[in-house]
This record gives sequence, structure tokens and C-alpha cells, in this order.
Amino acid sequence: MNGVLRLGTALVGAALLGAALVGCPEAPTAAPPPPLPSPPPSATGIHADLLADDAGARGAGKEAARAAAFVPERVHGEGKAMGTHVAFAAYTTPTVDAAKARAAFDAALAEIRRVEALMTTWRPDSEVSRINAAAGKSAVTVGDETFAVIKESVHTSEISEGTFDITFHTLHGLWKFDEDLDPHPPTDKEIKKRLAFLGWRNIKLDDASKSVMLTKPETQISLGGIAKGYAVDKAAKVLESAGLVSFFVQAGGDLFARGKKPDGSDWQAGIRDPRGKEGQFFAKLPLSDHAFSTAGDYERSYVVNGKRYHHIIDPRSGQPATACRSVTIWAPDAFIADAIDDAVFILGPEKGLKLVESIDGVGAVIVDARNNVWVSKRLQGKLEIVGVPTDGI
Repeated sequence: MNGVLRLGTALVGAALLGAALVGCPEAPTAAPPPPLPSPPPSATGIHADLLADDAGARGAGKEAARAAAFVPERVHGEGKAMGTHVAFAAYTTPTVDAAKARAAFDAALAEIRRVEALMTTWRPDSEVSRINAAAGKSAVTVGDETFAVIKESVHTSEISEGTFDITFHTLHGLWKFDEDLDPHPPTDKEIKKRLAFLGWRNIKLDDASKSVMLTKPETQISLGGIAKGYAVDKAAKVLESAGLVSFFVQAGGDLFARGKKPDGSDWQAGIRDPRGKEGQFFAKLPLSDHAFSTAGDYERSYVVNGKRYHHIIDPRSGQPATACRSVTIWAPDAFIADAIDDAVFILGPEKGLKLVESIDGVGAVIVDARNNVWVSKRLQGKLEIVGVPTDGI
């Protein structure tokens, strides 16, 4: 194998890896899995101050004694939303037991589904579907959340040379990688016809009225490349409001981890081997109050005549992007991570790393098309290699 490991822009340790670095914690179904399991929490308990001995303080003393004996329990939850598997894990606290934690998971899942109802293209009554239905005719007033997500999408288009572009949905039906999987690529003629109507500049926003208009009747948008990250952040806020302080939320390739585990260690997210078996990872990354999002060419794809076709479409060509095999983004929140991973994937490692370094608190691990591994400056010293990735188409 001829792969190399690149740290920032410096080439180092070619013999260490010889292959590709990819990214996403695998989930039980088609989604990546939850972060790596950790040892059971320490049973040392929580310190309680028992100084008072007057009659009025005895009740408080008993409460403190119970707190001192408390041992955190790891609780799991899961569900389906936004077309993917959703997973939760959290440690109980002296005030949030397992039942309350599971109730919080249910509320967080409901929050993800609420966001989905606003921003999906699969429901004709969603705000995004109403925008698409009015394309070329009129502006559509939407709620603050949908407007904010679309505005952030346009901003990401501006800073990424248009490689992230929610009008990619204009190509919908040509490439079939979902339930309608069809290993027959569209013709160049079919793609070129649609490309004339694709472009983020066809989106007009009015901040005063919170309205969105698509200027061409044929232009369509989808928030599939960014809405999951936003929903994960909203779900995390629900868990925080319930009193949980150590947890993670994962929806497909988008993951956010809050706090540390009871033993003081970080959560760990596995980085998938893009050409390995499902669930196989070759590196891991610690997560604490950070998000982790992966764009990979292996999730929804097919191979025809020795060439891989996948769902990450370069809006400039209408073809699957070819610069990378996988991009993992580490960011302060899932919204940013989800917006950036596709853009970096399409830009490729050199331009992609420049974009990553320009955004505060963001890092990246990139596997390029030649199986070389690139690691941004902010992740140097954090990433742990645990195996050799597989090569292949």
C-alpha cells in the first residue's frame, strides 16, 4: 500500500499507516455505531459534606449519605427519525435516575422528529416542501428555525466555493441511492439539463419577513446535508434541560457528546475504515462537549465497472465527488460539523483543510481518493490510531 499520513501540511510517518482514515461511529443499522464502550464507572461515589448535626439538618444529612453511596448507571435508548437510526447514552445522576433518563431520551427523539417535520422533503406540508412547491412563483414565509438553517446553508455555500449547496435536490431522481437504489448512473445529457437550474444563488432570503424564494421554477432544495446536525443539537438541549450532564446523541453520522464519563474520561468515537467491514474502525477520537460528523462514500453507494458511485454529489458537475473517501469533522456543535463535512469532502484535502482551519474550534480527518490520511492541526495529538485501514475501490 502506498498511503501516507499527513498531519496538517507536513508529511510524516508514511510507514505508520499506509492507508486511509475514515470517519464515522457505526450505528446498529445503516448508521455508524455509538461511541466505543467504556469501563464501568468508578464506585467511589460523590463526596458529601456532613458537618451539621442539629435537628434541622439531619434530613439533609440523610440525603447526603444517599448521594455518597450513588453509583452512576449507563442508560441507552434508540429510535428512528430523519431516515436514520438515532442512539442515545447517558449516565444517571443523583437526581436523574434511569427512568428519568429514558423519558428524556423519548423527549429528545420527539424533538428530532419535530425538526424533521419542518425540514423534510418527504412530507408535502413541511416548510421546505412548501418552498419547493412555490419555486419560481412566490416567496414563502417560514419559521425562525427553518429560515436560520437555510441561511446557514447559504453561508456555507459562500465560504466553500459552492461545494455545499442545498439546491443539489434539483438533481433528485437522477441518482438513486436510497430505498430506490438503482445501480444505473444517469447520462451526461440528463445531468447537464438539470445543472442549468442548480445553484445556491437561486435562493433569495428576506430577513425581515423570514421568507425564502427559489427564483427558477425547476430549482429545488433539500436540507438533508445539514438538518440532522441541527436536530442533534436540539436533542442535546432537551437532555441538558432534563438534568443530564454526561451523554451522547447520535443520528446517523452526526454525533454530539456532552461532558465526561463518571471516571473522568472522555467519550470515544470510532472512525470507520471506509473499505473495511461494517463496524470496523481504525482510529478513535475523544469527545467532550464536541460534535463529530462524517461524510463517506461507502454509506449509500454502488460499484459499476470498477468505479464507485455514491450520494455525495459535487454540485458543480452533478457527479459524485471524487477527491475523498471519507471526511470526519470535529466541531463545537453538530450543526457546524454537518454543514462542513460534505464541503470538505468535495473540495479535497488541501482546500478542505484550509476551510477547516478558518473556522474556530473545527478539526478534520480526511481520507483522500488515493487512500492518504490528512489530519488538521487542531486534531494533532488527539487522534489515536488503533489499526491499519483497508485499501480497495
